Amino acid sequence: MSKTLVIVESPAKAKSIGKYLGKNFTVKASMGHVRDLPKSQFGVDVENNFSPKYIAIRGKGDIIKDLRSAVKKVDRVLLASDPDREGEAIAWHLTKLLDIDEHTPCRIEFNEITKNAIQQAVKQPRPIDVDRVNAQQTRRILDRLVGYNLSPLLWRKVKKGLSAGRVQSVAVRLICDREEEIQAFIPEEYWSLTAKFSKSGKSSFEAKLHKYKNKKLEISSKEAMDQILADLKDISYRVQTITRKEKLRNPAAPFTTSSLQQEASRKLNFTSRKTMVVAQQLYEGIELGKQGPMGLVTYIRTDSTRVSETAMDEAKSFILDRFGPAYVPKQPRQTVAKGKVQDAHEAIRPTSVNLDPESVKQYVTNDQFKLYKLIWSRFVASQMASAIIDTTSMDIAAGEYTFRASGSIVKFPGFMQVYIEGNDEGTKDEEKLLPELAEGDKVDLKLLTPKQHFTQPPPRYTDATLVKVLEEKGIGRPSTYAPIVETIQKRGYVVRESKQFYPTELGMIVIELLKNHFPDIINIEFTADMEEKLDQIAEGDQEWAGILKNFYHPFKDTLEKAEDIIGKVKVADEVSEEICEQCGKNMVIKLGRFGKFLACPGFPDCRNTKPLLEPTGVGCPKCEGEMVLRRSKKGRKFYGCSKYPECQFVTWDTPTQEKCPHCGFMMVEKNSRSKEKQLLCVNEECPAKGDGGSTNKTKEVKKTKSKTKAATKSTARTTAKTTKATTRTKK
Repeated sequence: MSKTLVIVESPAKAKSIGKYLGKNFTVKASMGHVRDLPKSQFGVDVENNFSPKYIAIRGKGDIIKDLRSAVKKVDRVLLASDPDREGEAIAWHLTKLLDIDEHTPCRIEFNEITKNAIQQAVKQPRPIDVDRVNAQQTRRILDRLVGYNLSPLLWRKVKKGLSAGRVQSVAVRLICDREEEIQAFIPEEYWSLTAKFSKSGKSSFEAKLHKYKNKKLEISSKEAMDQILADLKDISYRVQTITRKEKLRNPAAPFTTSSLQQEASRKLNFTSRKTMVVAQQLYEGIELGKQGPMGLVTYIRTDSTRVSETAMDEAKSFILDRFGPAYVPKQPRQTVAKGKVQDAHEAIRPTSVNLDPESVKQYVTNDQFKLYKLIWSRFVASQMASAIIDTTSMDIAAGEYTFRASGSIVKFPGFMQVYIEGNDEGTKDEEKLLPELAEGDKVDLKLLTPKQHFTQPPPRYTDATLVKVLEEKGIGRPSTYAPIVETIQKRGYVVRESKQFYPTELGMIVIELLKNHFPDIINIEFTADMEEKLDQIAEGDQEWAGILKNFYHPFKDTLEKAEDIIGKVKVADEVSEEICEQCGKNMVIKLGRFGKFLACPGFPDCRNTKPLLEPTGVGCPKCEGEMVLRRSKKGRKFYGCSKYPECQFVTWDTPTQEKCPHCGFMMVEKNSRSKEKQLLCVNEECPAKGDGGSTNKTKEVKKTKSKTKAATKSTARTTAKTTKATTRTKK
């Protein structure tokens, strides 16, 4: 019987796959990439058709040696790296290192780690797809051409440690452009008028002023509102029209990589990186007790919403058993994704819908459970019947003015029984039922509530909205979104505050420099067009060296001109009022690995550093100190007493000047899931148990107390590590 070696990327994947193959199979892991361009040199011969120079990655010597030894003991080698371009490239590099003929059937791929998928894949090996390898090589070489030429320029002209890239620089530009929009925004005043009506024996309801003389009404000033209120004085109100409709609401499609990152950000508060790390764990396999390791979800890097017929049939049976025939749609749902999609893989879904979240909860971590539940629920809902919503619209006539009341109620929940898609505005669906009235009925006015508003600037990007816009504009690929978001923060170009991205001064300076001297690198359309060309290479429709040539020579000319034109750019440090106790100079604010900190400008003669304590203007409730903003080891904001360590009072939530009406203790401001701000008392001995007059009960108070303890530990850790970390940053 012949022996077969199967090489995958990770030990977790090897363990999961190994149990599905017989004793004649050996499964080993390459631990990701095994060859790459060298870090210490350019590694691309631009004069020789952009030939790359690959070397074995440092630290992979023992792994490569072990794989070479294993190859000699078997009759056949199957390369089972991930089913995408990156995985194809890893397989190709393995053929070079292990002396395997890439033209022989040596490559297998599977969309999910299940017994059937693995056994089918082993029966259908194929040669290496050279076009896909060339697409990945082209991306890697492009990134090297830009990074190894542009980054040193930024080092010389701005500061050391900076980097630029085709995709990351465009992402920073989007954030900088949005900030400029916000700063240039001029708010405009407008008013709304809400009326509260009632009718004898009926429940009261609200309606908003909608039209004047049958034309949509816009109220731009207090004077205009006062005139409307005068017109409505002593006027009668009657029901003019009632419109009732039945609407169908369809479920969202199963997850793609992008939509998973967006929804995990909205609903779980996961960063893009965290989402992909946890999703990879679910894909590679989880130890499920007696069942052994098993992949819980299909491949996580995909832009397709397609679902296999087998998965749809399994979902149909599950829905029928769990919810009944009314919840099964008349036709199976197959959603077609918008735009250009690489449809090689299915959408992200559970490998078995019968493994519901509760059945695996005891085997997974809390984060794994949350993400698996999100993926499972989204998929099941996507295969369920539509929800039926009864909507009612009622127009109330008041002279020449018209008020409109809208109400809706879920007649049949359908897929909403399982899952409802989130949105970036944070609004939630609320059932609102209007009283039974007839056209011509008179209603009594109970109250008129005028309200002043101001138009709002466009919102800053969050993880969810940044990933969404990158996808919509065709910038990067699903596998690159998480690394992009992480890199632009590490470089100090942007910071994340309250889930929103703000550009730093450094980020604004670098982007302005790139706009002026490298417009193509920072151009959204140019970057998206390059992604299109990479797709064409993967499909065999473009020659990769030609694309590199067309890019590099104009880029090199621009680089040479920029070297002469651009002078030294000074990024001035913000001077604080804090005096260095060692040399007497005013300390400056620096941006380090863990956020902002104070440093002596006399470096290297004076190496004094200290945490930056941002005052809040709120007194500490336990001593005479002041509550100040601090940052945890991971950069997360929390608040603590300025007299730490003498006073160890801390809280994750924003302190306010409000006092608890029950005990007089400090109240903190907490954002709920609905984004409504709520006030909580953090006094553990408060007679109202932290209610503070809000709707939050003991459960919320317990959360606040446990977070406070965690923040106390974080204060100690952060203080201990600040000097070491910031000194390293300055160097």
